[in-house]
Order: sequence, then C-alpha cells, then structure tokens
Amino acid sequence: MLNVAVIGLGHIGQRHARYYDANANAQLAALCDLEDERTAPVAALYSNARVYHSVEAMLRNEKLDAASVCTSGVESGSHHFAPTMHCLEDGLHVLCEKPLSNDLDEARKMVDFAREKDLLLGVNLNHRFTPPAARLKKLQDDGELGEVLFINMGLWINNPNDASPFLHIRALHPHSIDVMRFFGGDIARVQCFMHKAPGRISWSNLSMNVQFTSGAVGHLSGSYDATMIHPIERCEIMGSKGRAIIENVYQKLEFMPRESNEKMVIEQGIIGGMSGFDDTFRNRIDAFVEQVEKGGPLDASGADGLAAQEVIEAAVRSFENGTVEEVSNQ
Repeated sequence: MLNVAVIGLGHIGQRHARYYDANANAQLAALCDLEDERTAPVAALYSNARVYHSVEAMLRNEKLDAASVCTSGVESGSHHFAPTMHCLEDGLHVLCEKPLSNDLDEARKMVDFAREKDLLLGVNLNHRFTPPAARLKKLQDDGELGEVLFINMGLWINNPNDASPFLHIRALHPHSIDVMRFFGGDIARVQCFMHKAPGRISWSNLSMNVQFTSGAVGHLSGSYDATMIHPIERCEIMGSKGRAIIENVYQKLEFMPRESNEKMVIEQGIIGGMSGFDDTFRNRIDAFVEQVEKGGPLDASGADGLAAQEVIEAAVRSFENGTVEEVSNQ
C-alpha cells in the first residue's frame, strides 16, 4: 500500500484527496497547504491524514511513498516546481498537476531530476484516462485505424480568468496536446494564431496547425469563452483504414471503417465506468497508484507533460513571430 500526500488543497487537490482515499491500495497519510482555511475543511473529511503547512515539515515527519502536487500559481503552474523537487529529493514518486511548470526550463529540470533519482514523475493529463480513449487506442494498436493521417482536436471551456496573456494556452492545452500526441505521436512543427474576446487581457482563443514527426497533420481549436454546460471537447482522427471520433472526453466513441458502410457507436453507459468528468481524476489516480506499485512505467509521464509544453512554447513563439516553429523533442 502506498502512503501518499496531497500538496495544495484547492478544488483540484480536494479531488486528488478524495480519490486516493477511495483507492484500496493507497493510504492518504498527509495533507499540506500554506493556508489553514484550506487544510481544515479537507482534514475534517480524512481523520487519518495529518495536516502540515510546509512541505519541508511534512517530509521530515512522514514516511511517504508518493505525493500529488496540486498547487497553482501563475498560469496554474508556477508553484509546482519547488514542492515537486523537494518530494523527488526526499525519494517520493510524484503526480503533478498540469502544466509541470509555466516555465519551460523548470519543467525540463523536473523531468531530468526525476530521471536522475530513478523516480516516477507523472502529470495529471486526465483527459486520456477514459474508456473511449482506451478503446480507440486498442483499435489503433490492433491496426484497425491504420496510419494516422490527421487529427482535429477541440477544447472549449468557460474560464473568465484573465491573469496573464498566455494563461489560456499554458494552463488548459496541455490536455488537448497530450490527447493529440497520445494518438499521433510527437509533434514536429506548429503554426498558431490567437484572438482576444471582447474585454479580455489574455489571448482567450486559439487556432493551431501542427505537423507530427510521422508526417500526419492536425489542428487544435481552443477557447476560454465557451460554456461549461455543453460538451467541452472533441477529438477526430482520420486513419488510412477508418475514422474515429471521441465526443466530450468520455461520453461516446464512434468508429467508421473505411471499407464498410457500418459505424460502431459506443455510448458511455455501455462502455462503462464513468458517471461524469470528475471520474477522469479517479481513473488517472488509480492508474498512478497501480503503476507506481508495479515500478512503472507511467502513462502520462513527466516526459509526456514536458513534450506538451514544448509544443505550447513553440506555439507562443509562432504567434509572436508570425512563423512556423520547430518543436524541441528532448
């Protein structure tokens, strides 16, 4: 059984705590946040978890195997570096919220340090942890999809946060880029355009063209100016043997073989196991616990998170310079 801690107890950290507590192979041993008003209500739910207000104190007093880093900061990532590095230095495996950091050099250091320490570093790229994604991946691995020709991806939510110009792409689109990479492999080149909604400070809409190292092409549309009521995500993949669509992250998979007039449609109620989007957190944390216990490798690893950030930073350069940019694939 893994002894785990959750660092950062905002609404995302609370989800991590809930699903570690529900996992039979994990013991939620510690909760950590700088602010007592965050720790107190969460601690009341988990009486066996001890409360700390600094990572250093927690690591001195607890015997832990792993930790989730759910702190936030600028562009939802600037507070990830220090606690992640402290945990890795102390020998813990880490599941970090996305992005690894809003600073690319920090993200690279986190991945390199985990590798140096021979520890597992994962990222909560939870949009790939769904039954439709798993079923489509199996179709792909079994050769039913054929060679990937193009991927069209869309991710649109309502987020009024306007704290920095590139908040939207850095905080949200590790998810969409990871899904594209999950099915298409590494991305080699990007061209990105952005647009501000009325009254916005940040670039809250984007359109990105990509070319994968395989030669396949793709497109991403993203927005912070949509609604949370309607579906938030769509992924369409054209392969040489068929076309597939995942609707709204987890709700439906459609597969249309190229040589057949029949279409396979699997609804979430049939494909099973999910009652809503929050269950993507459960699925991701369950996979992290299982894979750490097995000694790895991790799905949605730190290297995957870093690869998504390399694409994001290339997209920012493309937008600022009006260029097609090469992506660094370390």
